[in-house]
This record gives sequence, C-alpha cells and structure tokens, in this order.
Amino acid sequence: MTSTAAPATAPGRATTRRFPGDLLVLGVEAALLAVAVLVGALLNARGAGLHADAAPLYASWRPHVGWGSPAALLVAVAVVGWGARWTRTARWGVLLVAAWLAAVAWTLSLALVDGWSAGLAGRLTPQAEYLHEVPRVTDIPAMLAGFTGRILDFQPDAWSTHTAGHPPGALLIFVWLDRVGLGGGTAAALACVLVGATVSVSVPVTLRALGAADAARAVLPFLVLLPGAVWVGASADGIFAAVVAAGLALLAVRGRAAAAAGGAVLGFALHLSYGFLLVGVLALAVLALRRTHRGAALLAACAGVVAVTAVFMAAGFHWWDGYRLVVERYYQGWAADRPYGYWVWANLAALLLSAGPVLGPALRRVLLAGRSEWWRRGLPARGRLAGRAAQRGALPARAPTPPAGPAPGGPRFGPGAAASGWRAAGRVTRPAAAAVRAVGPTVLLPLAAAVAVLGADLSGLSKAEVERIWLPFVVWLLVATARLPAGSRRWWLAGQAATALAVNHLLWTVS
Repeated sequence: MTSTAAPATAPGRATTRRFPGDLLVLGVEAALLAVAVLVGALLNARGAGLHADAAPLYASWRPHVGWGSPAALLVAVAVVGWGARWTRTARWGVLLVAAWLAAVAWTLSLALVDGWSAGLAGRLTPQAEYLHEVPRVTDIPAMLAGFTGRILDFQPDAWSTHTAGHPPGALLIFVWLDRVGLGGGTAAALACVLVGATVSVSVPVTLRALGAADAARAVLPFLVLLPGAVWVGASADGIFAAVVAAGLALLAVRGRAAAAAGGAVLGFALHLSYGFLLVGVLALAVLALRRTHRGAALLAACAGVVAVTAVFMAAGFHWWDGYRLVVERYYQGWAADRPYGYWVWANLAALLLSAGPVLGPALRRVLLAGRSEWWRRGLPARGRLAGRAAQRGALPARAPTPPAGPAPGGPRFGPGAAASGWRAAGRVTRPAAAAVRAVGPTVLLPLAAAVAVLGADLSGLSKAEVERIWLPFVVWLLVATARLPAGSRRWWLAGQAATALAVNHLLWTVS
C-alpha cells in the first residue's frame, strides 16, 4: 500500500530549487497585510464604521511588555532551537505530552504579557462574554427551551453579544464549569488554555491515523508555536477549536464506535457555533482519507451528529431557528456598519496573523503537490476520454428505417444510457478517489480548511474578528507545513514565533 505520509523531506528535495517562490508568496502576504493596515487606518480616520481600531485585527494599538514576555521568548527559543529536531526522534506518547505542555506554556505566557487580570483572569468577565450570563441560568432545560426567544437584541432579557451569537452549547460549557465548582473568570480562562492546547495533540493524532506519521511529527512544532495562541488564551474559540479537532481525530482512528463518537463530538460542535456547518468539509475529507470502512464510518458519524442534534431539539432548541435569528441579530449590531468591501479581503490579512507567515508558502507547496499528483495519474485525460465514451454511448445508432409505432427506450433515454453513464463516471471517479488518497492528508486537509474559510469569508457573516473565529480552521491549514523542506522549518518556526510576539506586544487584543 502506498504511504500517504508525504514526508516533507521528499517534496523538499523536489522543490528546494523553487524556494524563491516561497519568498515571493511571503512578499505577497506582507503586501496584503500592509495594505489592509493602511486602508483600515484611512477608513477609521473617515469614520467608516470598521469598529476595529487596529484593523484588520479587532484590537487597539498599545505597545507594552509584561512578566509573560520573557517566558514567551524562552518557550519560543526552546521550540525553535530544539523542538523541531526532537520531534523526529522522540517516542510518540512522550512527544504528544510534551507538545501539549509546550502549547500550554506558550499560550499562558502570551496571555500574561497583558498581566494576570487583563490577560487571563478578567478576560472572559465583560458584559459581552458568556460568564455574564452564567448566574442567570438557574434551570438548564428552561434555558434551552427559551434560548431562541432571547437572541434578538433590544429586548429586556436579550442575551449578551457572544451568547446570542452562538448556539446554546457555548454557554452550556461555562454553566457546566460553574456547576462543578469551577466558576469565575480564572477557571474559565484556564479551561480555554488547557483545552485549547489539545489541538497540538488532536491534529497530529489525526495525521498519524491517516497514514501520515512523518507529517504528524513535522507539523507538531507549528501547532505548538501557533500565533493564534494569542487568542486561544483566553477566549472560548480556543475550546471550540479543540472540540472540532478532537471530533475529526475520532473520525480518523479505526472503528465504528470511534467514528460515532467523533460524529457526536462534531454534533456538539455544531451547537457551539453556527459556522461549524463548514466543518463538514473537513469531516468528509477525513473520512475520504480513512484506510478502510469509509462508508460505515460515514454512517456512524452521521448517526452521532443526528443523536446530539436530536437531544437539543428534544430540549427545545432548533438549530435552524437559531441560525435564522442570529443572522438578524448580527445585523442589529456593528455588522450593519462594517463594510463588506473591506472585510472580505482584509479578513485574509487577519488570518495571516493568526496562522502565521508560513501559511502562504505552505499552501503554495500543497497546490504544487496536488497538481503534480493529478497530472501524474492522467486524470484530466481520463475525464475527457470518459466523457467522449459516455457521449458515444448515449447517442442512438442510426437506423435506415425508423421503426413503426412508439419509439422504444433507446440508449439515449433508457437503461442503456444510465449504465453507460455510470461506467463512464466510474472511470473518472475511481482514479480521482485513488488520487485523493494518494496525495494524502497533507494536501487534502489544508485544502478542505481553505474551502471552509473561503465559504465563511464570502458569506458576509464574518466581518472582522476572524483571527479568533477561524481558529478551528487555522490549525488544519497548518497541516500544509508538512510540505516544507526540512531545512527551512526552523526559519519558518522563528517567523511564527516572531509574529505572535509582535502582535501580543504591539496590540491590545480583544477576545
């Protein structure tokens, strides 16, 4: 069986000569960011209603240092200096534990640059956050049954901004924490950090389960030094990213029970954010990459999603009703002022600051690898030949004398045409499915994440704040870093760390 690991050293040898292409993409990224900052400043000066002082980020310009600064620098130096090399030789279980601990240290140190209270303990306590609503939830079933009735703004019992903008699962997390004695801003913030850091485990586990063991090790340091950790600590989106990653990891491992559990986790994720409908693209990609029992895993995963959705419906919350109302609530606020014409492209600049400068060059290599595999298997030619065969099979043979009476069901309309069409489609889809599995997760998963991000961006329901909102997709975009040449990874890791440190020290970010 052909390995789908696609270790970065192999494509690296093939593409080292193209390294200037990576630098060109890096220059395009820098230009996009510079233009987004400049245009954002001009629009803010004209009062255009961006509602983001440091557009394209939802932040304010405030250079500062804190006692988390030296700790963050120390973690960055350790991971850049030794982490990338150690990931190649360490035992797998030890490596995953170390990755999670390093990710926790990185996220905590970045949060503490802003200080204990402002950066961590008090980050989730403002009126717009979930914790504001926790004391008001005295009856969980009643809260679920009446949730949609409180989504719209300008009514006495309207939910606060973040609670109204999400399904009730998001609020439930913090209510449950409070019920088990972990109430308050400190416990909530630490939960975001500790749970959010598990993406550095779930994503590599997914890759390894899909046959990309070398890629799992290559990607791991980039997940540890995630620039988006600035927003993981502390915001609920860190937990959201972790839940999605855990669900996809369960879909990847063997067994129908794991697939059903993964579906249940993703079903709960669907009740954390309406935008996670787009996670379905990633879920299908993971299922397509499974080595065996793809159909059974799909059915089990769907059963898990349906089961969780049914529980929420039985409790009185209907996802589609909530979505319809949240779109109306969205335009009751700042979204009505924020210009789509700016945010539809400036969001991508914000994404670069969350995913890091490695994103563009890594995706470039993913596209090159995907194109190479596509053409190597001759799929475009197969498609043309199959199309011509189907056309020939669908055309009726000429008869010298038309038969009398009603025309029989010929190949154009009858079963013969259907059979011919299915055979022609099979000649295309079977090689295409094989090509999907051949390019492996290091190509398909970043592309699936990119499709999800593009859908979210074009929807107009993600105008600003995507540096944290898109975190669940960012971690899968970074799977593309497995395609980087091994010799360049340390430099890219340094760039990732520098991006996070610059953002956190120059700006006052908002969760």
